[in-house]
Amino acid sequence: MSDEPGTPADDFPRGAGNPARGALRAAGYTRLAQLTTVTAAEVLALHGVGPKAIKVLREALAAEGLAFAGE
Repeated sequence: MSDEPGTPADDFPRGAGNPARGALRAAGYTRLAQLTTVTAAEVLALHGVGPKAIKVLREALAAEGLAFAGE
């Protein structure tokens, strides 16, 4: 999490859901671009991340010209 008040703890899309966003932060990810180093299957294996979150994250990555590792 950020030390500065008013600064978001991550830049993941809200549509991914709070459980998924929390799971990503707990795993050490705070920026969407960091997800380019892991596969969608690895993210899906995190407790709290489901198929809907993967879809939302994949779309957000694509909007930035990025993708999960191996895609």
